[in-house]
Amino acid sequence: MDKLLIRGGNPLTGTVTISGSKNSALPILAASILSEASLRIANVPHLNDVTTMIELLGTIGLDVTVEENMTLDVSTRDILNLRAPYNLVKTMRASFLVLGPLLALHGHAEVSLPGGCAIGPRPVDQHLKGLSALGADIRVEEGYVVADAKRGLIGTTIAMDVVTVGGTQNLMMAATLARGETTIYNAACEPEVTELAACLKAMGAQIEGAGTDTIRIDGVSSLQGAEFRITPDRVETATYMIAAAATRGQLLLKNTCPDQIKAVTAKLQESGVSITLGEDWIKLDAGVHDLTAVDIFTEPYPGFPTDMQAQYVALNAVSEGTSRVTETIFENRFMHVHELVRLGADISFEGNTTAIVKGVPRLKGAPVMATDLRASFSLVIGGMVADGETLIDRIYHIDRGYECIEEKLQSVGADVHRLSSR
Repeated sequence: MDKLLIRGGNPLTGTVTISGSKNSALPILAASILSEASLRIANVPHLNDVTTMIELLGTIGLDVTVEENMTLDVSTRDILNLRAPYNLVKTMRASFLVLGPLLALHGHAEVSLPGGCAIGPRPVDQHLKGLSALGADIRVEEGYVVADAKRGLIGTTIAMDVVTVGGTQNLMMAATLARGETTIYNAACEPEVTELAACLKAMGAQIEGAGTDTIRIDGVSSLQGAEFRITPDRVETATYMIAAAATRGQLLLKNTCPDQIKAVTAKLQESGVSITLGEDWIKLDAGVHDLTAVDIFTEPYPGFPTDMQAQYVALNAVSEGTSRVTETIFENRFMHVHELVRLGADISFEGNTTAIVKGVPRLKGAPVMATDLRASFSLVIGGMVADGETLIDRIYHIDRGYECIEEKLQSVGADVHRLSSR
């Protein structure tokens, strides 16, 4: 099992080019099931989760050709297998997004209940409730969701009980081929939903309202092939910004979308970081002022993202003052705190949802263990600001969501090395 060895003390300085968005690429790959023609997808990140989705599509019966610069050409060979197996779905929650497309086009699907990061309950009840409203017969058998819609799906009104990105995406894809109009209320507003809608529209879908809490889909008889380019990864962008701030560095981030991370940018400016924004670039200087710890409250988009909570805890841990970090999305998303404490951070809990972070001047290197995808990078940040060496175990979590992590960090001055067990 690979590990990362980090020797702390170097500010991140230079230029980082942001990769394509993982959270956009995965549902768009699932959407390729909806068309019998080829879907060509550019700027796909080279990540373990993407590899898993490609393997899953191949299992179902799609041909995926990987071309230069991670451009993927996805086309239907013969979809004969309508079962998404446990061994693939268990490793990545986004695999569950094949349920809606398979059901919409083929009238049947069998998809394992999903896995992914152990960051708290993320039930799929909203997915299933919505598909049932569209006319599907849903049952759970031996850990698999078995769905039937032999006569096709029928447009309807769906009111989501809670905001769910995956649920919104699954139902939006299913509704594209349903007969009549579907309206989804309390839909997720995240950029990844807007991005999926844009790809589906390029394939011929009729969708309005993506990016708002009400999405309307007028079902069509079929979708065609298309070409689509994945937008830059907003989570990777914000992660490197926070890493640069914690190390008191100066970074230029290229190929990014500043408008998608306004909540994080505002918090960094509140912390004392100097930030200049361009159309597709961000320049950050964290060496101008002493940094101040700030309170964080996670919310659905456009609020402060839960995917950035762990990274900001690491920044607050080495900033002046005391901060409260409140997690409202996932109840188990403080597992990184115990590992940061091993590095010398002063963090305590107030109930189950709030961490009290008291800034300390320095951290000290120690062996730590990654617990989930985003929390993993908080340990990387901790290691880069710590005295001595930090050894991070179980970095397969990091490889699920951050492309070429050691190469990118080394290019901007970090002393980071992968230790391979192979």
